[in-house]
Amino acid sequence: MGWSGGRRCSGNRPGRRGGPGREGRLGVWLGSGPMDVLIHLFVGLHIIGIAALLGGFFTQMKAMGEGTVRFVPAMLHGALTMLVTGVALVGLNQAEGGTVNTVKIGVKLALLIVILGLVYVKRDDETVDKRLFGLVGLLTVTNVFIAVLWT
Repeated sequence: MGWSGGRRCSGNRPGRRGGPGREGRLGVWLGSGPMDVLIHLFVGLHIIGIAALLGGFFTQMKAMGEGTVRFVPAMLHGALTMLVTGVALVGLNQAEGGTVNTVKIGVKLALLIVILGLVYVKRDDETVDKRLFGLVGLLTVTNVFIAVLWT
């Protein structure tokens, strides 16, 4: 069902201009209206935030072995993007009448707050303890798997 709640796309509704089968319409690809487009936009931005956080982690893996690891700005910006877009997605889902698994969202939010706290506090340090850096990577990957596997 996903974010759209299982509704049919606007291009397939009877009585709409063009009728059923008009596969070239934007509404068929993105959902049934502006709310679905907005939700898809925020999902895309949420994925970009995850990519920035994990990308920053992976770029520092070599430095982790050398003991010169640090939190790069992309990690902070990615975590902040994840927070803002995640809150927006929960709000949009509720506005559409969907149900929210509050326990799952609470666990994901708690992990993200720990990640944000660690990255924010240590962002200006020249080097960071590699165990602390590894914890941020572990919490990020855990957050991704919770999102994907907890249904």
